Amino acid sequence: MERAKRVSISETTIIGIMTSYGLKTVDKIESLPGQPIVKFNQYSGYVTVDGQAGRALFYYFVESSDKPSTKPLVLWLNGGPGCSSVGAGAMSELGPFRVQKDGKTLKRNQYSWIKKANILFLDSPAGVGFSYSNTTSDYEKNGDSRTATDSYTFLVNWLERFPEYKNRDFFIAGESYAGHYVPQLAYVILEKNKMKSLQSRFINLRGIAVGNGLIDEPFNDMGIRDFFYTHTIISEKLKENYTFCEPPTWQEEACKHLRDQVDLLMNNINVYDIYAPQCNATTDSPPNTKHDPCIDDYIEAYMNTPAVQKALHANVTALPYRWEECSKKVINFWIDRELSILPTIRELMASGVRVWLYSGDTDGGVPVTGTEYAIKEIGAPVKTDWHAWYNAPKEVGGFVVEYENLTFVTVRGAGHFVPSYQPNRAFTIFSSFLEGKLPPQANIPQPQTNNNKHI
Repeated sequence: MERAKRVSISETTIIGIMTSYGLKTVDKIESLPGQPIVKFNQYSGYVTVDGQAGRALFYYFVESSDKPSTKPLVLWLNGGPGCSSVGAGAMSELGPFRVQKDGKTLKRNQYSWIKKANILFLDSPAGVGFSYSNTTSDYEKNGDSRTATDSYTFLVNWLERFPEYKNRDFFIAGESYAGHYVPQLAYVILEKNKMKSLQSRFINLRGIAVGNGLIDEPFNDMGIRDFFYTHTIISEKLKENYTFCEPPTWQEEACKHLRDQVDLLMNNINVYDIYAPQCNATTDSPPNTKHDPCIDDYIEAYMNTPAVQKALHANVTALPYRWEECSKKVINFWIDRELSILPTIRELMASGVRVWLYSGDTDGGVPVTGTEYAIKEIGAPVKTDWHAWYNAPKEVGGFVVEYENLTFVTVRGAGHFVPSYQPNRAFTIFSSFLEGKLPPQANIPQPQTNNNKHI
């Protein structure tokens, strides 16, 4: 009986490995429509996270373009809540390609993060992008907790499909509402890693990085007020009236009225980059900026092309709606936005996990000031004082301060979507994050002083 039992387990294991390998083979992308010739591997498809509900999450995985077997695995999560990591993150920020104006052609992204890591883009929760559930009420029950649980289940199942990445250094990065997603998923991983019964599912989590992340709503609201005032968007009177709208009064009706006034002033300003133009559908050519404000339109056209969906192995259930970058059916039912993530970040800091927060300094939606206020609330002692970092010998990329177990980096001239607005600088801080080093400094010769010179 004992020998028969061993044979049974062995056969089951072999079948499981063969099944996983088969799924990986099926998920391999031959080529995406409109893409240039490349030498790196791409995969995409679905991973079931709840068989009973019929809930499956869609992913797009790109192996590093440089020695992928030696590079870490990085999971990228966009926020929203309800926005697509495959659409936004991969196609307009840090992925290997950028969708062009015709909505059909892909151009290589010279600052893609795949040069430094194997990048896994996940559309989470169900209802985002091509991710779906056969139980439609799931879309009304999405929230932080289930998103973290489903993302963990996805990772465990995905690693069975790609077992060569099981023991690889693993990092999680994201932006915006991923200020909730990333720390919460990291916390779930750490808790599961402690369980002896789950040691075969151990995930080698090394660090997290969150860009312009919403980690505490009241502090972010205070940050918006001060950011808009110092950038001459709101008046001194409005700022003074707004001052009393700090915890615990910030949700009072009078404060909501003040926020409505601020929204009115921001009506024709791009809140995600207060100095960038809006997308104007009547403009024949995009403005002369690194970031094309109309790129979301190009991505939507591309992702709704049947040939693209076929190449991505996407929309296999013929979803009854068009692909959209941010899902209204997800965000309209979300109730966890006001949850503070600061306690979770403290837990991660105490665990020794590398924690980086970075902020584009022209974002008005989740401004640098709000992140600074939240970090101050954490109360970690400063390890390395605030100083400039450089992405060129004489070009300041931003500023950085290192706390005990937390690093905060600003990115000069970047809006909410840092890799899209400042791709070179984003690549620099991502490389530094993976290496566990502060962004580079430059030794700039100081100007000589001539005491006899009169001005």
